[in-house]
Amino acid sequence: MMTDMGHVQVSHLDYYLPDGRLLLNDVSFRVGQGDVAALVGPNGAGKTTLLRLVSGELKPDLGTVTTSGGLGVMPQFVGSVRDERTVRDLLVAVARPAIRDAALAVDAAELAIMERDDEAAQMAYAQALSDWGDAGGYAAETIWDMCTMAALGVPYEKAQWRQVRTLSGGEQKRLVLEALLRGPDEVLLLDEPDNYLDVPGKRWLEGQLRETAKTVLFVSHDRELLAQAASVIVSVEPTPGGSDVWLHGGGFATFHEAREHRFERFEELRRRWDEKHAQLKRLVADMQQYASRSDEMASRYAAAQTRLRKFEEAGPPPEPPRKQNIRMRLRGGRTGTRAITCTGLELTGLMKPFDLEVFYGERVAVLGSNGSGKSYFLRLLAGQEVAHTGTWKLGARVVPGFFAQTHAHPELEGRTLTGILWDSYAKDRGAAMSVLRRYELDRQGDQVFGRLSGGQQARFQILLLELQGATALLLDEPTDNLDLESAEALQDGLESYEGTVLAVTHDRWFARTFDRFLIFGADGVVRETSEPVWDERRVSRTRLLRLAVRSPASKSKRPNSMLSHTSLRR
Repeated sequence: MMTDMGHVQVSHLDYYLPDGRLLLNDVSFRVGQGDVAALVGPNGAGKTTLLRLVSGELKPDLGTVTTSGGLGVMPQFVGSVRDERTVRDLLVAVARPAIRDAALAVDAAELAIMERDDEAAQMAYAQALSDWGDAGGYAAETIWDMCTMAALGVPYEKAQWRQVRTLSGGEQKRLVLEALLRGPDEVLLLDEPDNYLDVPGKRWLEGQLRETAKTVLFVSHDRELLAQAASVIVSVEPTPGGSDVWLHGGGFATFHEAREHRFERFEELRRRWDEKHAQLKRLVADMQQYASRSDEMASRYAAAQTRLRKFEEAGPPPEPPRKQNIRMRLRGGRTGTRAITCTGLELTGLMKPFDLEVFYGERVAVLGSNGSGKSYFLRLLAGQEVAHTGTWKLGARVVPGFFAQTHAHPELEGRTLTGILWDSYAKDRGAAMSVLRRYELDRQGDQVFGRLSGGQQARFQILLLELQGATALLLDEPTDNLDLESAEALQDGLESYEGTVLAVTHDRWFARTFDRFLIFGADGVVRETSEPVWDERRVSRTRLLRLAVRSPASKSKRPNSMLSHTSLRR
């Protein structure tokens, strides 16, 4: 175990994108020993790039990055691994360089001995195993055994050759977090460590971050995690000349207030500069008039000119960071009193039959563990084909608008944002850019939907809901990819929305704004509570189907499995 003090020091760092744009401009900050620092900022401001610069994966164009105590890195892809890598491969990938190199040598030696089992190959294999031990490989395997037991419930010996793609996203995250938190590196860089974790997993992570003696720099959009775990906020803020960084040492609870005061100070400095500038210009104008009438005033006029010139050469105070200004105008409309009615509804193989009434204007949060059927429930209400029995119906004038968690919209792929708005909503370029500007997407107007970041895709989906005139919003994890400002803009938009909202969410901060909670329980029972419930285990009932989505061929076999709702088809 290393005893070095861990820290991160970034000094006057510049980074240009491949297209020549300056992304990060003169960035400087320090994260000291034991600090748990959250890296926050708008989508596209440069947070992940900054982590990659600190890790050494990217090189800055100017400036320096120094760290001490060893560096453990969790990349953003952890949780979405779908290739042939094994559990051992994943653990080796986040280990120290010496262990990574030794593991590669062992793999090469094993391959050689399988191809030609001669004395030279055996000697090379013996040497590789010796080097593995010298690099700390066997000690690492002892730690990895604790990690697989904690994350997967099986020892490393049984788990090491399991393919990572057979693990859920949450299991992948938990496994790598266990390895980094238990490992020897004193500095951890974690890119969205909470993604794919359910709420019990997030609470575990919060506890680990509060208790660890390591220095941690992490990216997250989860406001509850930020409030519970971050002792320092590193805010990446776009400016006209590239993103800058502002360090707030008071934690997330005081971050917004401190940030507002900071913007006020920028405004006050600019106001004072403008007043002083105007005062000096008036002085020069007055001295010019006096000098025209008296030669004795010529020297004073020249002095005033020099003073104005030096003031202007020094320039105004720095431009303030650009504030996000996202304005979501979700309007909705009056519908029948009963917006949604379910009678004896069973999601086949997922949840047991339940009854439900949702009334106009209500905000209902749908909670429960992953895989319990929450998303399928929303898809059913949106008019998609989902295997079920029982009945459900929408009330008069209820027009559902569906936000898909995966942003899977094949009808949008390959099309630009302005093209979509023109083809589907008759918005000419000027009108399209106007609505895109309200969602801070005007710069992406000519990009295709599939090339947007996850947060940008989420904002565009919400914009389409606004334009569709939906009177009932069915939102599947809408805040997952939204940055802090966008998530707060969505909450503001929902507060003024005149309609009904059902939202599947694991976002505890977001869930506070709802007044009813529908729990998809571990026992297969759907129940309602007055407060959110976050500790539901995975559904234990035997499932009839792994996926509750019918194939087209099954329609004739289940003539009553779905009611016809032509009003849902838009």
